[in-house]
Amino acid sequence: MIKKLIRQMLAAQVFSALTVSLCLLIDSIMISRFLKETAIAAYGLANPLLLAIGAIGTLLAGGVQVVCSKALGRGSQEEANEGYSSAVAAAGGISLLFTIAVLLLRVPLAEMMGAGSSGDLFEKTRDYLVGFSIGAPGSMGALVLVPFLQMAGQSNLLIAAVLTMTVADVGLDLLNVLVFNGGMFGMGLASALSYYAAMAVAAIYLVSKRSVFRFSRKSVSMRMIGNLFRRGIPTGVNMLASVILVFVMNRLLTSMKGEAAVAAYTVFLSIGNAANCITTGSGGVSLTLCGIFFHEEDRSALRETVKRLCRSGVVLGAAVGALLLAAAPALISLYIPEEGEIRNMAILGLRLFAAGLIPCCINNVLKNAFLASGRETMTEILSLLEGAVFPALAAVTLSLFMNTDGAWLGFAAGEILTLGTIGILVYRRSGEAPWRNGAYLLLKDDFGAAEGQTLEISMETMEDVTAAAERAEAFCLRDGQDARLGNHIALCIEEMAGNVIQHGFREGKKHHLSVLILNKPDHWVLRFRDDCRAFDPVRYAPGAGNEALGIRLVQGIARDAYYTYSMNLNNLVLKLPKETQMPAGEE
Repeated sequence: MIKKLIRQMLAAQVFSALTVSLCLLIDSIMISRFLKETAIAAYGLANPLLLAIGAIGTLLAGGVQVVCSKALGRGSQEEANEGYSSAVAAAGGISLLFTIAVLLLRVPLAEMMGAGSSGDLFEKTRDYLVGFSIGAPGSMGALVLVPFLQMAGQSNLLIAAVLTMTVADVGLDLLNVLVFNGGMFGMGLASALSYYAAMAVAAIYLVSKRSVFRFSRKSVSMRMIGNLFRRGIPTGVNMLASVILVFVMNRLLTSMKGEAAVAAYTVFLSIGNAANCITTGSGGVSLTLCGIFFHEEDRSALRETVKRLCRSGVVLGAAVGALLLAAAPALISLYIPEEGEIRNMAILGLRLFAAGLIPCCINNVLKNAFLASGRETMTEILSLLEGAVFPALAAVTLSLFMNTDGAWLGFAAGEILTLGTIGILVYRRSGEAPWRNGAYLLLKDDFGAAEGQTLEISMETMEDVTAAAERAEAFCLRDGQDARLGNHIALCIEEMAGNVIQHGFREGKKHHLSVLILNKPDHWVLRFRDDCRAFDPVRYAPGAGNEALGIRLVQGIARDAYYTYSMNLNNLVLKLPKETQMPAGEE
């Protein structure tokens, strides 16, 4: 089931990771082809401020993934709704303030970005900032809504939103340059409107009765907003580090070869950021799944998730890297069709950028797994090292010997240094090589159940349910547990798994159902997971009459029972005390 889940989520997350970079990529192509060199340099100078609003949105979205995935893992739908309501309110308020600030301070902001105080470069930088800032609520909203759609299992809707945004941006950019002649302001405004189009598509689900998450003004709280930002700091640090790096690189390149080097860097970085959707997509899936599995204390699921995502990262990084190496001249020609120094610099820069994609994918998977397990400080430090410190130091150092060629190597060098740093940290903390026995997870010894105290069984038929109940009972009795407890565990599996197969499985469709059994020191945990239609047995049972006698019996046996629906999966967790009590009505 995890393999299928990762495959579905990764495809959608990679597409959704294009939410910001794709519009910026399209803008940069249009600007290069129609508005020429000064305009693309202005676009590059404006980028740090554009990335800043993206950093805030990414920080908030990162907090959403941590807080709400933990809430779903604990079975707290109320807390997940509080996170949703607070995130939407915070994104709206902050982005509106950002828009107002840029509109009022557009002149000093353009000067601060290095565009000077007058002239064509200054005017183009100022105009693009104004146009783009109008779309700040849409840009931030798109970023914040992505994890909610992902957790709700709306992968197809995510893809539809990104495609809508892409088509809208291309069409509006062409109207701007061919019909309205709106210059750099029009280019920024086109991106703004395309973000709103993507949000409109996402709203089709989020405002419907089918939505897993519900917005309520009463659920908006400053406490939750603070928690979202606090938990999202590691993710936001990664984006903020990118802002710092772009600023440093612009200054470094200006001092070496002026406007031409900045233009070349802007061009290949736009393509590189789009290619990085595979790295951010891998990290996003890691954060969401690991957050849920960590709070289910499912060590085996965590290990399988990280392993599969790292393997996928190697495959995707190699494939996209090879594509960039081979297609670099053609891709750069979309921006700069004429032969010359800028084009040559950009081609080499893109090819050297491609060398860092594989380690970048692995780094993002591991960092987000650390974040999901509560290692915020460690993730923040790694994000700062990966995003700013290592690549900036490498670029500055190598440029002393290789000029701009050395600067282009900064990204790959930074990723390799970060991966090496993670390996050293894991070895020092676990005493084992990172790839052995799940050492890369850095889990505590008492996490989940002890070695040999877990059992996971998949079921497809009622005969499988009967066999699973017998295996579970034998597993319980193996450790000398009370016979009645073993009978209760078997009863829970027969009732709950049997109910799923009888009423949830549809003929002609392949379904998945599994139960994970954990033997904890003071209680037993049974986690049921299936991919049938949403059904909450915890809320259903009290008002269902005689139809729910089996479910109510199970609830009487369990000390705690909670249910969540996330990623198109039903998740039911039962906790059974080791000292059994007779359920009501049992003879």
